[in-house]
Amino acid sequence: MSRVALVTGGSRGIGAAISAALQQAGYTVVANYAGNDEAAQKFTEETGIKTVKWSVADYEACAAGIAKVEEEVGPIDVLVNNAGITRDAPFHKMTPEQWHQVIDTNLSGVFNMTHPLWTRMRERKFGRIINISSINGQKGQFAQANYSAAKAGDLGFTKALAQEGARAGITVNAVCPGYIATEMVMAVPEKVRDAIISQIPVGRLGEPGEIARAVVFLASDDAAFITGSTITANGGQYFA
Repeated sequence: MSRVALVTGGSRGIGAAISAALQQAGYTVVANYAGNDEAAQKFTEETGIKTVKWSVADYEACAAGIAKVEEEVGPIDVLVNNAGITRDAPFHKMTPEQWHQVIDTNLSGVFNMTHPLWTRMRERKFGRIINISSINGQKGQFAQANYSAAKAGDLGFTKALAQEGARAGITVNAVCPGYIATEMVMAVPEKVRDAIISQIPVGRLGEPGEIARAVVFLASDDAAFITGSTITANGGQYFA
């Protein structure tokens, strides 16, 4: 019986690439999403991967959604916390709503998804938690005090929880993507995109599949001795 992987924000962008790569590696994959029903349906039709809808910002919704997935598919062995949003604004213009929306999804969402699974992973003596942070959680970014704070918090969460899970057979790691050629990035004006690429030593944007392959490795038995670590995948733009 294949291991079960749940990927949040798993039907679009980097999340979709992660879901597809885990499926190709032999996992039974379920992709969570928050709002875009059309994209989720299209993703399921193209890949056969089951999609389930709830907001990771809502703890009760996460607990109920996880319970339903485990009832229908089986115990979740791998959790990829990928869901994230942006609400960018210079700090003097940032509203409390913009702050809380990003913190609630990008940081509290990681707690909300991991906490309901933690005890059951400890009981089974196996688990893989992989948190998708960001280069901007490492170096900060103008007009992203909310996003950078949340993504930096994900890294602290990773390091702390790794210490708690180690003797229970649970690894907790993070991946920090740089600028990746997702639909969102490719939609920005070409001049802006060229300016971003000029700051990347390898001279190009990353591909979603490159992040996905890092996740597949961290989920594997080959990565059993790796925990509390951060894989920085940004083309040399920032060294942590």
